Amino acid sequence: MSNELTQLDDFTQLFVGDTALIDTRAPIEFDQGAFPFTQSLPLMNDQERTLVGTCYKNKGQKKAIELGHELVQGSVKQARIDAWLEFIKNHPNGALYCFRGGLRSQIAQQWIYETSGINYPRIKGGYKALRRFLIDETDRIMDKITPIVIGGQTGCGKTLLLDKLKDKIDLEGLANHRGSAFGNTTTAQPTQINFENALAIELIKHQNQSHLVFEDEGSNVGTVHIPQCIQRKTSQVQLILLEASVEERLKVSMDAYVINMHQDFITQDSVHGFDNFSNYWLKSLEKIQRRLGLERYKSIQVLVNNALDRYKELNEPTGFYPVVETLLVDYYDPMYDYQIQKKKDRVVFKGNVNEVLQYLNSQTIN
Repeated sequence: MSNELTQLDDFTQLFVGDTALIDTRAPIEFDQGAFPFTQSLPLMNDQERTLVGTCYKNKGQKKAIELGHELVQGSVKQARIDAWLEFIKNHPNGALYCFRGGLRSQIAQQWIYETSGINYPRIKGGYKALRRFLIDETDRIMDKITPIVIGGQTGCGKTLLLDKLKDKIDLEGLANHRGSAFGNTTTAQPTQINFENALAIELIKHQNQSHLVFEDEGSNVGTVHIPQCIQRKTSQVQLILLEASVEERLKVSMDAYVINMHQDFITQDSVHGFDNFSNYWLKSLEKIQRRLGLERYKSIQVLVNNALDRYKELNEPTGFYPVVETLLVDYYDPMYDYQIQKKKDRVVFKGNVNEVLQYLNSQTIN
């Protein structure tokens, strides 16, 4: 019967529609990479998978399948079926997959059908086919579209500008990182595979646009690497520079790296939140110690510790103003000036946020 149950191969619609998916692979496989809107509900746990894999190598497929059924039976089997059925109740239009669309997803699909009569579709080719599709689509779409890149000094509000646009790819948002030594958020970055998958899906959703706006990035955003096809294309196209005064940049940076970060840490952990916020600042500063030089690093470290003490005792963030201003003007601006000199031939427009938005609208980008 399993061969007659539904298989899906329209991967574009699957991702455009944010289809909810059951990943029947083992948790260790899921942790290495999966897709948005996917839940890990494995047929076998990590230990069971290892045992079956070893049996397959030593005794062949038939014995491995027999062992798998021995390991997943009775109450264990029922618990896994119940978990799938609960997911299906909440996501009746979803689908399931395993690594290659083979035995694991076929067995899960069959057990679901036998228990409930529900023909819940499985992905033809499984995870491997979906992953290959997304890699190929990233290359194809980047060949087709024309990127427009937004650059500007640290704190000028590039992310805030992107938030106002519909036709954009927010690399930092997808990477869960602001792209600098202070770019960590209160939650972990995605794995490289998950970043690439989410990025590809955003490109698929915007593939009918002739132009897409990107923020000017290096080869990495935090720990994740930007695909070569995107690096290559965005490093060759027109560059728009968003300009802002030091005062405006100071406000944006204070909001992003001090006030909002502090609140995020407190929200995440009301007991240890401030300690975590302090560690974030001190460890981020430590990352640029060598570039700052020991003397300048120590003087800024004193300012940071004083600002943290003031914030903790008085709930007053203003002690960070001299810290942030010093980092912007004395550390980040010289690096920006050096980098932008190498890109000056690509600059087609400079202006404040309203002027840049007007320019983009004149290019039919919104």
